[in-house]
Amino acid sequence: MEFPAVLPHGPSRRQFLGKLALGGAAVLAGRLAPSAGAAEAPDLLASRQGRKLGIALVGLGRYAGGQLAPALQETRLCRLAGVVTGERAKGERWAREYGFSEKSVYGYDTIGRLADNPDVDIVYVVTPPALHARDVIAAAKAGKHVISEKPMATTVADCDVMIAACRAAGVMLSIGYRLHFEPHHAEIERLARTGEFGPFERMDGGFGFHMARSEWRVDKRLAGGGPLPDLGTYVIQEACRARREAAPVAVTAREAPKLRPDFFKEVEAEINWTMEFAGGATCAGFASYEQGANRFRAEAPHGWVELDPAFSYRGIEGRTSRGPMRYPSVNEQAGQMDGFAECILTGRPTPVPGEMGRRDIAIITAIYEAAASGQRVPVKL
Repeated sequence: MEFPAVLPHGPSRRQFLGKLALGGAAVLAGRLAPSAGAAEAPDLLASRQGRKLGIALVGLGRYAGGQLAPALQETRLCRLAGVVTGERAKGERWAREYGFSEKSVYGYDTIGRLADNPDVDIVYVVTPPALHARDVIAAAKAGKHVISEKPMATTVADCDVMIAACRAAGVMLSIGYRLHFEPHHAEIERLARTGEFGPFERMDGGFGFHMARSEWRVDKRLAGGGPLPDLGTYVIQEACRARREAAPVAVTAREAPKLRPDFFKEVEAEINWTMEFAGGATCAGFASYEQGANRFRAEAPHGWVELDPAFSYRGIEGRTSRGPMRYPSVNEQAGQMDGFAECILTGRPTPVPGEMGRRDIAIITAIYEAAASGQRVPVKL
């Protein structure tokens, strides 16, 4: 069973790395260093090419306009070089505002022409999830490396097609998991890897807000589901990361009664679930379009870590049983896009590949099945 059926188709990163050398920053800095076989650091590689890598944004909604385009003004290794949009006039306004050629404005029906544009190296797909497969495949066929915003897709089958298309085209595929490039979250990964507190055995997290106006996120055809794939993905990601990227073996789940059934006609308004990991570890998750939540906590035999707020674009705060985490707020999107550009320049694999996005869709699929059946459901990867 797939989750609901859909359409077929702060300081700069340089300042941050300069200031921090310990803890979670060490994990993050390691990702920005060149791989063992790389002859030059990313800055030198980019300067030797004579330009930053060009990114074309596919879909000019709130996230592209409010987060990604501004972040591309702070990146070291990449720049905004084009857009794909259903509104030509809007794309031309973007070209004037951000200083790229109007020749680099494409429609969804002309995205294939990116193949003839040497200014674009990376395509970042920011359309609704049901359209990700369509747009990722088109970008791969055009010979461009691809970032797909999360959730990766709405079915595991679509994830498989996306991965296969990028592999066949010889391009990299990455998922827009910005928190893999944020120091508080990197510290959780470091603690999991080193085992300083022992293995994390009890986890819980929640992400939610009160949705006041109708939008594509409540359209099952486009979104695939409600707050679970939109917001719950962050909790799933963090729990797997705290378990050293292990996937849960089974899940249970319960959808909350809808307080506004006329508003949430097609998708859940709120959902609770529990993930069971090998060895007995668990994570209780919560995602909601009815009430606020923004937290994650993981407990181990010899210590604990918690983030609150945990999943915001800025201002994440954390503490452990040893005391507060003291990391600055960073531009997560700039770090994410620079991280992918560095992978392209050095040949290092992305830490957030399509296979990771596929894993998370498989987990979401199992959670929806468990909520519908009331039964414990094994996760089929």
